Amino acid sequence: MSQQQGLEITLEFGGGAELLFGNLKKHQVTLPACEGKWTIRSLLTWMKDNLLKERPELFIQGETVRPGILVLVNDADWELLGQLDYEIEAKDNILFISTLHGG
Repeated sequence: MSQQQGLEITLEFGGGAELLFGNLKKHQVTLPACEGKWTIRSLLTWMKDNLLKERPELFIQGETVRPGILVLVNDADWELLGQLDYEIEAKDNILFISTLHGG
């Protein structure tokens, strides 16, 4: 199934991760229509290109999030959902929390 008109989701950031995204904790976004399905993997690339304001190395490592960033999809740990391969659905709430704090 292709997503014709885009996919509306909510992205949230906490634990300092919001500082990399214009200091906004919550972003309502519409992902552009695409041929296949949106996954967390494709979302991270889109976020890097469209939302990430500074220091991408503090959020992204390779094609995934850096160690120390907890990812929750609709309040469930993404590790239970397939991580990068999770297929995003309309109205999903995806939360990124940095568990690393400077001292």
